[in-house]
Amino acid sequence: MDIKIGLYKRKYTTGTTIYLINTVDNLPSGAFSKEEISYIKNSLRKEKQDFVFFNRLSKFDIVAFVSEKIKNENDIEKIRRTGNNVLKFINKEKIEEISLDVYIEEKSLSKYFIEGILLGNYEFTKYKTANEPKKHLKSILIRQSLVENIHVFELMRTQKAVNFVRNMVNEIPSELTSLTFPNYIKDFFKDTDVKVEVLTKQKIKSLKMGGLLGVNRGSIDEPTFTILEYKPEKHFNKKPYVFVGKGVMYDTGGLNLKPGNYMSDMKSDMAGGAAVAGAIHLIAEMQIPAHVIALIPATDNRPGENAYAPGDVLTMMNGKTVEITNTDAEGRLILADALAFAQKYNPSVVIDIATLTGAAHVAIGHYAIVGMESGASGYFERLQNSADKVFERVVEFPFWDEYFDDMSSDIADFSNSGGRYAGAITAGKFLEKFTDYPYIHLDIAGPAFLEKTWNYWPKGSTGVGVRLLYNFIKNEYNRNS
Repeated sequence: MDIKIGLYKRKYTTGTTIYLINTVDNLPSGAFSKEEISYIKNSLRKEKQDFVFFNRLSKFDIVAFVSEKIKNENDIEKIRRTGNNVLKFINKEKIEEISLDVYIEEKSLSKYFIEGILLGNYEFTKYKTANEPKKHLKSILIRQSLVENIHVFELMRTQKAVNFVRNMVNEIPSELTSLTFPNYIKDFFKDTDVKVEVLTKQKIKSLKMGGLLGVNRGSIDEPTFTILEYKPEKHFNKKPYVFVGKGVMYDTGGLNLKPGNYMSDMKSDMAGGAAVAGAIHLIAEMQIPAHVIALIPATDNRPGENAYAPGDVLTMMNGKTVEITNTDAEGRLILADALAFAQKYNPSVVIDIATLTGAAHVAIGHYAIVGMESGASGYFERLQNSADKVFERVVEFPFWDEYFDDMSSDIADFSNSGGRYAGAITAGKFLEKFTDYPYIHLDIAGPAFLEKTWNYWPKGSTGVGVRLLYNFIKNEYNRNS
């Protein structure tokens, strides 16, 4: 559930309190006995122990330790994880409200502690009949004097956007389809200044989006193409930033049917589409004066009676022809049409984000995003800086032209699938053929959907990409203002 952040002005708190410290000497006098302070010192010296608690019968006093010696992003991440570790204890004890007292000199570091709590408190219980949540924390109280340091508004809006994406990706495939997806989006954006436009099948046909139409042939639901545009009056950028998100609502593999054990989490194949929506929502809510556009082609990939087949040739929006050698390489087909469509905006840079290849997952696990760039080295470097800051790390893969040799075709301009090796890269090289602007490709197949909880990332959808893209745009504005 989303946690509310409230304010208090009184000197002392009455309920469960977290004392955030970087040294025991900073604890308020009278709050703990000499014996307790000695226990705190000894406990926090132990490896991997980052908090201790005292049971006061009607409440708990929790002392959490964070270091102010910040050398790199790993030290910031430790603070988030400490917050999440404390959250686990809080939920175990079924505590609904906590107060946070900050006794560190660098007060702004406490926002990362809170962020670890907010991101870790998520659970998807829509279809649970038992009314017993595992996550109990409902609110955090902080001193009013800390509001500016902690950036409360940004934290709450980030939680809202990330959890929206998590809910979308965790939704069951019979509920979230290419036709209902735009309704979720419209409802989420109804109180923002973001323009939402949904192209239906007739318009998609007129645009000759052969990739999206081809993948959709086996589905009972028609495709959609959602355009989100945030263009505040005084935006800083002359050319828009464009995000493209893969919206395969469910991926069976098509006629190249996936094995059963590979299909259970394929409702997550629209995580990229959800992520770009979450990011642009957060940008708008935080009123970053940037012109940003998100494009989301949506369909599922099913082996229906009219499904596209290996051996077919599709003509894409930009006129290029593609031989289908594997119907399970469908995401790149719908993204290719979206990338071609993006040319109309004369973008400063286009960033696509997609659960595109198992090869990316195999290569680096769920610990990072695979990234590649073409003509966008400066943007990519700054994106990696943002990735480090939010700990949604991006690992750059090579993007040499030789990788495209595996995509050759005897009957079309090229095929949609390469050989056995370097699958994440060949998929990116395929997409590059539909760009004529600075381009970044992000493959989130590893971190988008987890088999088990990892720190503050829950089992199932993680919402990866939202914080990354938001931080990137915020920093682009700060850099140019």
